[in-house]
Amino acid sequence: MKITSRDNSLLRRARAVRDGKVDDLIFVEGLRLCEEALRSDLKIEALIYSDQIARKDKAAKLIAEIESSADKTAAVSENLLESISYTKTPQGIILLASRPAISQEEFQEKQSSTPLIVILHGINNPVNVGAILRTAEAAGVTGAIVTANTADPFSPKSLRGAMGSAFRLPIRAGSSYPDVISWCREQKMRTVCAVVNSKKPFTGFDWRQPCALILGPESTGLSDDEIAAANESVFIPMAGQVESLNVAVATGILLYEASMQRRPLPNVAGLQRPPGFS
Repeated sequence: MKITSRDNSLLRRARAVRDGKVDDLIFVEGLRLCEEALRSDLKIEALIYSDQIARKDKAAKLIAEIESSADKTAAVSENLLESISYTKTPQGIILLASRPAISQEEFQEKQSSTPLIVILHGINNPVNVGAILRTAEAAGVTGAIVTANTADPFSPKSLRGAMGSAFRLPIRAGSSYPDVISWCREQKMRTVCAVVNSKKPFTGFDWRQPCALILGPESTGLSDDEIAAANESVFIPMAGQVESLNVAVATGILLYEASMQRRPLPNVAGLQRPPGFS
């Protein structure tokens, strides 16, 4: 159904989804993310776009593609789009789409024989959550697990930080920390925490085995009990008086060490370790 005039009910619906008040829908904004959502075969409840962006060739082509599968389509003014956008500068196009969902069995089936999982526990900054997911996909991670008290990986800010990775990477959300540790143990995966005061440098861990990297809250880190529940812990050596790194930056360092140990990075010159390097 196409709506070319103001539809207050649809705009109210969009604001509710944007604010996380509709459990089964996500708010997707911007050309690139909307294209990623379409390619990911998400069910699209509504497409909302501005008259201005519809005059651009690339946007018009994408709008035509989405219209064929969206339940509702609304063309609105820039001012109306701004009233529901979550950014200061509206992106011109918004989707209300079904929240990606995957069962534990489906998640397990998508793992390789030597899985590399990233576990996000208690990370409450959605920008960091999105950045971690983006880095995880780039480093060849086979899946992500987001515990119940972590920022929503499908919130608007997380989606923007992930830049499409949240749609492509298998993500399990909502489990408790003990349940996640127990599941990893059942799958014979080594669990390794990133801990500032660990005794083992991250280069000393064998990332080639089935393993799960656990990342804790930015402000407090993992508790002693949470660290004790894992198999091992590692730290990133730092110079000067720096005590810690941003969690997304630390994740990138750790995961790329895992990637370098597991395989030479494809199509990237100069990143293969020389013989004897450890």
